[in-house]
Amino acid sequence: MGRAGCCRRGAERLASPPLVRRARPLLLLIAAVCCGECLGQCQVSTPQCRIQKCTTDFVSLTSHLTPAVDDFHAEFCKALRAYSACTQRTAKSCRGNLVFHSAVLGISDLMSQRNCSRDGPTSSTYPEVQHEPCNYHSRTQHARPHSHVHAHAHSQAHSHEHARPGYLFCGLFGDPHLRTFKDSFQTCKVQGAWPLIDNNYLSVQVTNVPVVPGSSATATNKITIIFKPYEGCTDQRVYQAVTDDLPAAFDDGTISSGDPIHTYAGADGASGKVRALWISERSPGRHVELHAGYIGVTLIVRQLGRYLTLAVRIPEEMARAYDATQDLQLCLNGCPSGERIDRAGHLPLPISSPAVGLQLQQPRRPGYSSQTQASPFSAMQVFGVEVAKERCREQLEVQDIYYHSCVFDLLTTGDANFTVAAYSALKDMESLHPHRDRWRIYPRGSATSTLHSQPMKHLALLLLCALIMALC
Repeated sequence: MGRAGCCRRGAERLASPPLVRRARPLLLLIAAVCCGECLGQCQVSTPQCRIQKCTTDFVSLTSHLTPAVDDFHAEFCKALRAYSACTQRTAKSCRGNLVFHSAVLGISDLMSQRNCSRDGPTSSTYPEVQHEPCNYHSRTQHARPHSHVHAHAHSQAHSHEHARPGYLFCGLFGDPHLRTFKDSFQTCKVQGAWPLIDNNYLSVQVTNVPVVPGSSATATNKITIIFKPYEGCTDQRVYQAVTDDLPAAFDDGTISSGDPIHTYAGADGASGKVRALWISERSPGRHVELHAGYIGVTLIVRQLGRYLTLAVRIPEEMARAYDATQDLQLCLNGCPSGERIDRAGHLPLPISSPAVGLQLQQPRRPGYSSQTQASPFSAMQVFGVEVAKERCREQLEVQDIYYHSCVFDLLTTGDANFTVAAYSALKDMESLHPHRDRWRIYPRGSATSTLHSQPMKHLALLLLCALIMALC
């Protein structure tokens, strides 16, 4: 009779000691990589423990290596020795750090498997990269060692991560609702022309007009973007979008500027060169993206109904490059207090919709799609609170600030296009915002906000680390 149980021969092979020994260093390194952030905050260790930097450098040194390369073995051993040397330098301050000990064991096992000698040349911490002066990412990567030294000289609290370029996000949509660089969410009047961004490299201005007679609600019907001259990369370019005119070109008719800066590879396998500044039309007359590769900036402009939305991703160092005459920037400092409608992030819902008296539209058909673009003013109607909430829930499942903004806009304006605007603004934010843990913003006093605390996330990561270590 065969042995009872559910295990198969394949499972027995997976559990065999030789395979466990071979997988052990990989599991240890996975533990070091994935648990560094959590354990760095959840366990007692000194700020000088720099094991996460050691691991990050090792991954950077080996990410481009493949077994097909002739000198793969030699380069991998160099990287391992550099990794080992880094752990030795931080050993004293990392005493008792689980990630540190996982990395040390993983290095030892990998050296044995690869027959790497303990003595020999080591890889440079910062491998040479091709320097492209009109490619922000290449330029900052090339300058990273100097940035790190400069940061360390000023404060030991500045880690290697702070030498990398940090990005900021700003978005404007709806009534209008503003999400600032600091992730402050505001609803403002700001009628007329207002600067969103104004620095040495980029200027973005929006013009807002009243939406409903007798209401302070406004929405954006014009966006002007000025890319300022950057020596050797581009001269000045101006892009302007207004309601019913969302061009796929700059004011001078061009769609790009500057020499090709690097090669890109598309999902279909095609490749080509991108320039320092270019425009991409995603949906004619409805969705345009502008890419300024020389300063690392991406902007998304949309028209939904009669109004425009904007989303911006910009490196922090570029956003901070301004003087005292450029301090009025909504993305940087938010709306002036006299222009705000919300109360510290809380949106008071109107008692009755000012859209009463507007020409009412027939009830919505069941086949309505969020992607259907209504003709101008075709979606105007009067919404009750519950109906507005139901309509917004169809597009926005999570009741965060985007959902509440949608409800506010429907009750304030009676324009159903604002539902799609809130949904699109959320998706644009998710595609551009650099920090996933900051995506969700909940209104003040919202019960939902208490369910998204950082300790729960850290606990989950810690449990994952414990599971990985148990397998080792």
